Amino acid sequence: MIKIPQSKSPFYFSKSVLGALIALILLLEMIWFLGTFQVFLNVVLPVFALVAIGYFTGPLLGLQAKTMTRYAYFILIPAFVFNVISQSSVPLSTTLTMVGYSVLTHIMVAIGAVIVGKILGRSREVIAAFVLISIFGNVGNFGLSLLDFRFGEVSKVPATVYFLSILVTSFVIGVGVAGWVRKGSLSAVTSVLKTPALLALPPAAIFAATGWEVPLSVDRLTGLLGQAMIPTMIVTLGVQLSSVQKLELNLDTWIACGLRLLLAPLLAFGLAFFFPLGELEKNIGILQAAMPTAILAAIIAIEYDLVPDFVTTSVLLSTILGVFTLTIFLSII
Repeated sequence: MIKIPQSKSPFYFSKSVLGALIALILLLEMIWFLGTFQVFLNVVLPVFALVAIGYFTGPLLGLQAKTMTRYAYFILIPAFVFNVISQSSVPLSTTLTMVGYSVLTHIMVAIGAVIVGKILGRSREVIAAFVLISIFGNVGNFGLSLLDFRFGEVSKVPATVYFLSILVTSFVIGVGVAGWVRKGSLSAVTSVLKTPALLALPPAAIFAATGWEVPLSVDRLTGLLGQAMIPTMIVTLGVQLSSVQKLELNLDTWIACGLRLLLAPLLAFGLAFFFPLGELEKNIGILQAAMPTAILAAIIAIEYDLVPDFVTTSVLLSTILGVFTLTIFLSII
């Protein structure tokens, strides 16, 4: 009988090698966990702490969300936009590319929400609510602050460009879908062009394009108001969420949050490869797409009677879940 020599398995590891490999894996997991925890502690927690402050102190102090919102909407946001854009040195071609990238991303997200709703056999109202929840990211309150903490001062201009383009795109799509369901007037779509933030854009763009220096008094005034915008808006969000009375938590709520927190950033990640943007602009675009749903979605749902309790619950749930999803995305990107 011929003995065939048995060769050692190429996948054989001694106990010492296997132990070292396991130790290395555990060390890498610990490093990843510690890195993720640091992101949560230093980037995510301060923002959500402000939301919690607004949520708990708003009712105690009798704060009015409507008054705070109008103050931020008509004064703080335009000042912030002017101050940031007027000093921008980003080329026009890069700005237009960022706008095109964000617009296409949110159109695709809206289409995805409609497809999911159709597959599940949901009513027109629920499908429209899916669209509202999935496209209205909190790119102002959360986006600007989180990106500033994550990337620093260099994030302000691209984050603001995405903020404005996503705001306009979401409003047009959201109101358009609401009008499609309720057959109401679509005049509200054109009213978005009259928002104070966009009205502040042309003069700011003139200063940026010509290189003219903004008068020092104007620069300091808009700078001070702009610095107050982010904390005011985040606390206001907490005050708004504290006024939620009726919650409607069901499977559709989790699906809607998945569309916003998972589908949107994944689509943004995939589409980023087709646009000639720098690493910073791509990362900021993906993270802006990962923000939880903004309270504006609930406001439109109430205005057009599109299952408002469902949309409001989804806003609250996506904000809570965003603590975890944003921590992960901010750690990876």
